[in-house]
Formats: sequence, C-alpha cells, structure tokens
Amino acid sequence: MSTGQGPPAATTPGVTPGQPAPGPPLSNQNLNQIVTEFLLKRGYTRTELVFRDESKHINEEGRPILNDADVYGPRKYIKAFKLLKDWVENSLQIYKFELAKVLWPFFVYSWIELIEVGQRDVAKQLLETVTPTFEKHHIDDLRTFSTISLPQHLKENRITSLYKNNKYRIPLNPHVAGDLFHFLEREDSQGGACVRYVLQTHCEIDSTARGPITPFSFEAISRRTEGRDLEDVDAQEGIPGVNIGVSNKDVLDSVGALKLGPLPMEEGLREDVRAELQDEDQRKPPKPGQPSLVEEFDQKIKREETDDAPSRADLPLPPSRARDVVMEMQKVRENRDRFKIEGRTGGIGPGVSCCMFTWHNTLGSVSCLDFSKDQKLAAVGTMDSYIRVWTLDGKPLKSKHASEKDLKVNNRKLIGHSGPVYSVSFSDAIDSKMTSLFGSSDKPLPDTGPKFLLSASGDGHIRLWSLELWQCLCIYKGHSGPVFRVSWGPHGHYFLSGGWDKTARVWMQDHASAQRLLVGHDTSISAIAWHPNGTYVFSASDETDKSIRMWSVITGQCVRVFTGHTDYISALECAPNGKTLASADNAGNIFFWDLAKGTRIKRSRGHGKGGIWSLSFSAESTVLVSAGQDCTVRIWDVELPAEGHKAAAAQQPLIPQVGQEPADGAGAAAAQPGGSAAATAPTQAPSGGGAATGTTGGKKKGKEVMITPDQISAFATKKTPVMKVQMTRMNLVVGGGCFDPDR
Repeated sequence: MSTGQGPPAATTPGVTPGQPAPGPPLSNQNLNQIVTEFLLKRGYTRTELVFRDESKHINEEGRPILNDADVYGPRKYIKAFKLLKDWVENSLQIYKFELAKVLWPFFVYSWIELIEVGQRDVAKQLLETVTPTFEKHHIDDLRTFSTISLPQHLKENRITSLYKNNKYRIPLNPHVAGDLFHFLEREDSQGGACVRYVLQTHCEIDSTARGPITPFSFEAISRRTEGRDLEDVDAQEGIPGVNIGVSNKDVLDSVGALKLGPLPMEEGLREDVRAELQDEDQRKPPKPGQPSLVEEFDQKIKREETDDAPSRADLPLPPSRARDVVMEMQKVRENRDRFKIEGRTGGIGPGVSCCMFTWHNTLGSVSCLDFSKDQKLAAVGTMDSYIRVWTLDGKPLKSKHASEKDLKVNNRKLIGHSGPVYSVSFSDAIDSKMTSLFGSSDKPLPDTGPKFLLSASGDGHIRLWSLELWQCLCIYKGHSGPVFRVSWGPHGHYFLSGGWDKTARVWMQDHASAQRLLVGHDTSISAIAWHPNGTYVFSASDETDKSIRMWSVITGQCVRVFTGHTDYISALECAPNGKTLASADNAGNIFFWDLAKGTRIKRSRGHGKGGIWSLSFSAESTVLVSAGQDCTVRIWDVELPAEGHKAAAAQQPLIPQVGQEPADGAGAAAAQPGGSAAATAPTQAPSGGGAATGTTGGKKKGKEVMITPDQISAFATKKTPVMKVQMTRMNLVVGGGCFDPDR
C-alpha cells in the first residue's frame, strides 16, 4: 500500500539528518567581512571604522603584516639594536651594567655582517646610530670602523680579524641571562630573533653563580675588602687582545672623584651681601685686632672658589630673597665671633660647655626631638601621633592667623598624623642682629626664624607644617610603609627621607613626588644625613645590612659605600668641611670616614651600650659632640688618632676642666596644660672629665668605662638619656632629653 512518500534522503555520516552539511572553513577575509556587516547592521559605525583600519595590517593567517625590509632586510640590525638598547636602559638598576655588555658585541658583529654582504651604506648608518652610546669607551674602535667599507678591509685590519676569528665571551648572572633570552623570545618578530642569532653565532654566554655586578654591589664590596682577584670567567671576558671598554675589573676597582667643596653662592646674592656688610662695617667698625665682616666674607668666598666645588647649576635652587641676604650676613658675623676650637689647645683656654634641656612627665611617649637652628624652638614627636613645639625661653609663640593675634602660649600641638611620629626637622633659621637692610631703617626686617617643620610618621606620610599658621601645608606620599627619618637640606628647598621600604628619597618642597629614589640597601633605613654642599646625601641601613651609602643628588647614583659597623647604625653626621663623615651605632662606637678615599679613619669609644642617638660637628670640623642613652654628652677630638685604649679613670683631658663634678642637666619641671611634657629652663653643665663611674648602658655602678684617648670631656645627667645634641654656629652645645625615673 502506497503511503504517498518519496524515497528516504541520503545521509552523510556524522551529520544529523535535517541539518545542512558543513561548508569549507571561512577565510580570514570572509570572517572580516561578516564582522564588518554585523557592526554596520547594529549601527556601530565608529567601531567598524577602527576594525576596518586594523584589518588592513593583518595577513591571511590573522597575523600582523611586518615590513620585510626592517625584519628580513639589512636594516634589521638597526631595528634590533634600538630594541635591545631601549630594553637595557629600562631594566632594573642592578642589572643594567651586566646587560649593557651585550650591546657592544651585538653591534660589532652586526656591522661586520653588513660589510661582508656589501651593505656599506646600512653599515655606515648603523655606525652613526651607535656612536653616542659607545663613544665614551670605544671612540678609537669607532674611528677605525669608520675607515672600513669593503670585506677585504675586514681581513686586513687586526681588530676586525680578531673579532671574526674568535667568539666574544660575556659573563652574565643567571637571572640576567634568563631575563635577556625571555625578552628576545617575546620580541622575536620585532628584532629579538636577530639579536638571538648574533649572540648564538658569534658570542659565548658564560653563566656565573653570583650576584649582579655594579660598582657598589655587595659582590663588588666583598671582593674589594677581601682583596680577591678576578674570577676566571671575568679574566676571559671579551676577546684576547681587544679592548672591551668597561669590564668587571674596571667596575670593581673604580673609585670616582667627588666634588666635596662648598657650593658657590649665587652671584646676585653675593653682591648684595657684600654691599650690606660694607655698610654694617661703617656703622659698627670691628674691634682692634678683629677682622671686618667684609674681610670674613671674602675669606668665605675664596674657600668656595676651588676645583673641588660643585657647579652652582648642578643644584637648582629658588632665587634669593631679602631674607637670604639677612641670613648670610648673620652667618658671616657668627663665624667671625664664634668660640674658636682650633684643634688641640695645648692646655690653654676654656673647655666646651653644654646647655641641657630636660622634658618631664613624658611617660615614654616622646620618640624624637629637634632644636631650631636659632636655638629658640624645640619640637618633639610622640608615639601618640602628634607633635608639640615649645619656645626655649618661655616667650609666646608667634602666629599670623587672624584669630590668634592675642593668643599668648609658649607651646603648640600639631595634629594630623595617624601613626607614631619618628622624626622632626626644622627648616634653616638664624637669630639676626640686623637693624636695617638696603640702607633703609623704615622697612621691617624679614623674619629669619624657622618657617617650616617636617615630620615623618609610621603612617607612611611626610608632613610640612607652617610655624606661622600652625597648620599642615602639604602631605608627601611615596614611601611604602613607615618613614623613619626626615631632614632638611643645608640650603633649604630640598629634604631627605628614609623609611621601612629600604629606600631613601630626595624631595623638593614645591613638588608632591620625590625627585630622587635611592635604592640599594637590603634593609630599612635607620639614619640619614646631608653633605654640607647639598649635592650628596648619606643613608644607613639597620638589621643585616649595616652599611652606609653616599648618594649623588644630581645623578641619583651611589658613589660610596662604607662598611664596618656590626651593630644598628643610629646616627650620621657630615663635617662642615665636607671631608669627614661620622657614624654611630647602638654598641657605643663612633666611626670616622674619609669621604674622598672611601676609607675609615678611626673608631672612638666611650659611650655605654644602649645607643648613640645624636652627633654634631663644630664649625671647624675638629670637634665632634655625641649624645646617647647612657645619659651623657661627650666631646671628641676629630684629629687625634684613637690609638689604644685607656680606662676612664686614667684619661687625661685635652682641655683643662673646671674642678667640679659633672652637673646635672635637668632642671625643675614646668607644668603644662593638659599634663603634657614640658621643657625645663636650661642649666649650664660645666665641662667635666671623662666619666669614670656610674650607670652607663646597663653596666654596674663603679665599673670602669673603657674610652679612647681622643675623648676631650663628658657631661653626665641624672637619669636623662640625651636624644638630641646640636653644636651651634657659635660652637655652643645644646642638648635635650626626657627624664626617666626608672633608670
């Protein structure tokens, strides 16, 4: 019986009946057309235009269309060199030196191949491209290459024939070599293949099981200190008989000259100061036998005109103002009238004395202390996240705030940080004795007191406070983690910070971000200092590092590394003459370093254990004053060698001492509102001999403290660890600390 249906349809294996059979795969062109039609249908006209433009540069396989002349032609070497050079320059600082070793052999063998195949125009272009990179170390080779244009010349020239007949050996750290070849594989079509071909054909990479080499890497430092010779892999670097430029040996042995002289004064400021000093000399002639202010100023300018001085243009500073003229004039006056310490006195003249300020009722909350340079203000930072500023003479603090004209208080509280305040620093100031300026007595003289206060905190921020409005003006962010130290530069405008993130940073007052990031320490920063000319800074690291690094503010590079401390480095200070650095640690050691030679001069001992918290040099750089947790302030002769050790009881002072027991530097506490810490009235501490007995750093009473013969004198306090000591421009010593009744 017929059902009225036709014969069954033929089926294709693997295809469900009723579905169309799959056609041939879509080509890239058909796929682009489908996408374009879809975008137009949906109204995405702008996206369609972008997609159409990108499709023009894709081949049938969906890959970017490359310029064959750049990738496969003779110009590939130029493209590859630029690729490699840009990558090296953007690499981490610790790897740059070793990675840069690859650039020279790649250029040489690329240039040789171009000459051999007759591409002398491209070879000449490659030579012109690389000349700025290599002319410092390979200028002679580049001149030789510029005279070669034929393959026959390559065989006749001794240098090129050595390159052709030998493989260039390159010692690289394994991590550096790995990063290099990973990069070349990633950029294979952009020139990486060309670089890899040259390295594999003409070079030999020697993997060295050591850290990366830089002038001040730990590998270089340990080799220099131990006097070890170069390893075999370093001795075979390059090609025998050919200069390879800067090698590992050159880097490990390099000791560059530093510009340690004073920074020259701005020419306009110099003329204004000299003219005003002449007027001052006419109004107040010098005493008989005393040099005039102009003569003293001329001597200062003469000291600045040395070959050792940096250029004024190296350190950009704001233009000078009337305030700068007054400050420079007063500095000249103080330098002339200062208490002079010309080295050892030979038993003639008075001893140095110390003025001590003591804070009571602090309950262990004070974490840092600083005095202003005019010795009128003191500021403390606390573990409770606030800062308090006092006048040392008890007079009311000045304020320019309209609502505080009649406010009469001798201390202010600055609130803003959200973590402990670890460091405070006053901007430059001086107590001016000027009566008029620029020949006019009607105009008010500019205020030469401190204008700003910097603070560093555990919240990771640095704050700039106005000491006229008593408000926070700016917050500087950049450190990762707590900021432990902050310090104004010697010329203002710049300041230095160091923190938990193992970095030191140089900032400008009018910039929110750091201008120099100084990376090299292995652990967090424990102490910082400025060089007097403002072009160098110092940083010390704690825990396992225990090294001191000297950095160039101009270039941001490390120029010196000082090692030798075996304990936590707690204080740094550079001498005003710019030639000596002093560093102190928690074991009671003071090291003196020669900056020019990069070597240690001597070690001074005398403080009890517990840490030396502050250092300060005299104006002549011949005397150092130190203070620490052992409740003493000590004076040291910088020039006297520290040879041998003597018991404190047998120590003979270099300067005659007043025949009294060391006086207590703590005065009666003056109560402050709110129960806060209060600065007491200063008490004069007469110069005392080396402390022979007493509790020093946890030692038993009556036990002798071993000190070196270069200690001049020591001042003891009663249960007051000294947090800050400062030698003024007049060579007077000011100290401060918090009374600790539990000691």
